[in-house]
Amino acid sequence: MGESWPKFLRGFPSYRAFIKQVWSTGDQYLLPRAHEARTLDAGPLLSLKGPDFSSQVRSREVVPPRHIRRVSYVTHAPPLIGRSLCVSVLGHIRRFDKMPERNMNHLDKQQVQLLAEMCILIDENDNKIGADTKKNCHLNENIEKGLLHRAFSVFLFNDENKLLLQQRSDAKITFPGCFTNTCCSHPLNNPSELEENEAIGVRRAAQRRLKAELGIPLEEVLPEEIDYVTRLHYKAQSDSIWGENEIDYILFVRKNVTLNPDPNEVKSYRYVSKEELKELMRKAARGEVKITPWFKIIVEAFLFKWWDNLDHLSQFVDHEKIHRM
Repeated sequence: MGESWPKFLRGFPSYRAFIKQVWSTGDQYLLPRAHEARTLDAGPLLSLKGPDFSSQVRSREVVPPRHIRRVSYVTHAPPLIGRSLCVSVLGHIRRFDKMPERNMNHLDKQQVQLLAEMCILIDENDNKIGADTKKNCHLNENIEKGLLHRAFSVFLFNDENKLLLQQRSDAKITFPGCFTNTCCSHPLNNPSELEENEAIGVRRAAQRRLKAELGIPLEEVLPEEIDYVTRLHYKAQSDSIWGENEIDYILFVRKNVTLNPDPNEVKSYRYVSKEELKELMRKAARGEVKITPWFKIIVEAFLFKWWDNLDHLSQFVDHEKIHRM
């Protein structure tokens, strides 16, 4: 670090090395208010490697170094397992948690790679407050602490007004083998999918995932052809480790499309009529098939009245309300 850095930092080649020293030794440093050369953000924390740094460290905010008063770490005694990097910012503590290890050797490798995608963290009113990995967003232990992210569910109807359903592949980490709506996923924390005007970022993400999951060519479903109806907030556990806590944008598409599903994403698919869907729901109630919790909520609360009015869907469009389910 150059001459513009405080003296105690000049012995470190980078902020990364400084944070590693703090993390591994518990040393405390006082950073002068005038120090403005760099910004301490999640980047150097997330880049820490090695046996003591194989877990990700999570931050929701960027901290200007001129505001930093003290940096240290704490080791939690049981029952709180893990360590945190604590940063005192203008007298207020900000804590960067080192996420606990998870043995994922038994999980599908392609699906594990997707866990590194950065989802959009939001508050209960769908205001962006940060970003975190898909993995961290779907761990029940984080969900119980209030971690909430943005998502979407697509309902695609063909020219016979039949709804395209998919059965999630057995490789999926959450709700494997469950029947659900056409496509369900998350917008990512990038400029294209963060854009909120008319939910265009979410609709771009839907176009991307329709291609990734079902092989629908990008040119067959444009973002402008995807109708944003409303939002709902729900929470559900998949198992003891994984779950969902998201504000879900409900998106409708009316189009005949070309399908070429990725078997790592989709086990099976079918177009169904209203009566066929009702029979599927009866089978789910008897335990003969599994359906995703968000799909069950939407079917029971909204879907059939929307389906009956596909030509007059605008009467149900509500971009202000978030349905709390």
